Amino acid sequence: MAKPGTELLPSALPVQLVDEHGDRAPRSRAQGYGMPPAETLLAAHRALVIGRRFDRQATSLVKQGRLADYPSSHGQEASEVGAVLAVRGTDWVFPTYRESVALVARGIDPVEVLTLLRGDWHCGYDPRAHRTAPQCTPLATQSLHAVGAAYAARARGLDDVALAFLGDGATSEGDFHEAMNFAAVFQAPVVFFVQNNQYAISVPLARQSAAPSLAHKAVGYGVPGVGVDGNDVAAVLAVVGKAVDRARNGGGPTLIEAHTYRVEAHTNADDATRYRPDAEVAAWLERDPLDRITAYLRAAGLLTDEAVQEITAEAEAVAADLRARLSGEPAVAPEDLFAHVYAAPTPQLREQAARLLAELAEEDR
Repeated sequence: MAKPGTELLPSALPVQLVDEHGDRAPRSRAQGYGMPPAETLLAAHRALVIGRRFDRQATSLVKQGRLADYPSSHGQEASEVGAVLAVRGTDWVFPTYRESVALVARGIDPVEVLTLLRGDWHCGYDPRAHRTAPQCTPLATQSLHAVGAAYAARARGLDDVALAFLGDGATSEGDFHEAMNFAAVFQAPVVFFVQNNQYAISVPLARQSAAPSLAHKAVGYGVPGVGVDGNDVAAVLAVVGKAVDRARNGGGPTLIEAHTYRVEAHTNADDATRYRPDAEVAAWLERDPLDRITAYLRAAGLLTDEAVQEITAEAEAVAADLRARLSGEPAVAPEDLFAHVYAAPTPQLREQAARLLAELAEEDR
């Protein structure tokens, strides 16, 4: 008889459906997960191509002074795309600051995705319309919001699920513990998706946690933990899809650890060469998520040269549109600083807004 709790333990190796060379992974690595349908894989491939080009363009815009900051997703695109495509449009997504590619894959206007990183407005898109919370900079705080949204949806008789993106460093935060514990006790329909990109800024995983894996942290809360190859978009789709179905059908939360890598620096303000060797980056470049799914789809006869050219052209069009629409200076109204903080402005906000406008009027005299 198995010991109680062993059914919650992640397997020794992360789930993998397509290996580093683009070949079908051994059945032992699939661990019972099936390959997603061809149309789903093709949609994911398209999102990866567009996401990679978007990411490159955003990095260039920082160098041109059009963005204040940009946390690159290069190398992690399969995790972001696979996870966000595994939920439906009515489900809520709670991103971190690094999920820009995920938001583009969700259908949010790329310019609106980058508006926050431009320093304009509180959030560049309408969270309610897109069922996507604002990108969150403080680590793990959005995990509590995700649990609250999931719990509220179930209380209202809805079958919506919340997907909470997290980084490896976020699993060291108290908010993560509280979110996991509440979700487990009350069986909230939420999926915690941890992108383990090996570093919390400059702190390597070995200095963050002594657990066998981050997925093992789930066991202490009575939640199943699953590890997945985060550079294998097919595996991410399958694993997150199963966890979402489980949550939607009353099975409660799941903690997923996606093993991936942050190829670029933490942000443009970071010098990654100070804390990691070039050989390590080169080794992970050999596991590129876009190259992997492209090779698999080509070998399966599902992706033609013509299709690749069409998708590449579409990605270039997205990048060109992004450049054009972010080339001008935004028209900023100082009073907007106080807009949309509350549904109805508080007396304090009205007082602060009036004081600011009076000071600006005085300066203009």
